[in-house]
Amino acid sequence: MYPDTANHAPTIGAVEVHQPTPITPLAVPAPTPVVVQPNGIPAVASIVLPDGRIVTGYAVASVQPEPIAAKPAISRAAVNIALGGVGFLAVCGGLLLLTSFIAALAALIQQLIIFAAVIFGGFIAIQVFRGNDHGSKGGNTFHIRKAVFKRNHFNG
Repeated sequence: MYPDTANHAPTIGAVEVHQPTPITPLAVPAPTPVVVQPNGIPAVASIVLPDGRIVTGYAVASVQPEPIAAKPAISRAAVNIALGGVGFLAVCGGLLLLTSFIAALAALIQQLIIFAAVIFGGFIAIQVFRGNDHGSKGGNTFHIRKAVFKRNHFNG
């Protein structure tokens, strides 16, 4: 099944081995630290806690917030103009919504009227084109009784 390899020695050709060349890193000078001394060195304070431990540290002065700058005065005329502009925009938007609502309401009423006309017209068409129930062979038969008028009254 497998070829006989006992009599055949494998032949190996010339093998070249390649060694990688190391890359030398670029020499970057280390940054030199700049030492800045504070204007004045604060005094060191030590506190003895009730359990006997000693805590040592610097006393830190509280930071005072900057005073709030006074707001510039706004003239009454500027305020009135701004409020008038806002009011005008509100009125314009309200009128736009009102006209849209009126147009939608008119379209709804028109559709309801058309719907009623179609229903009523269909009812009338059924009444007119339906044959009578007495077995007529076609056409429409209308029975009209004679009316008698007596003393301005209609008696049917």
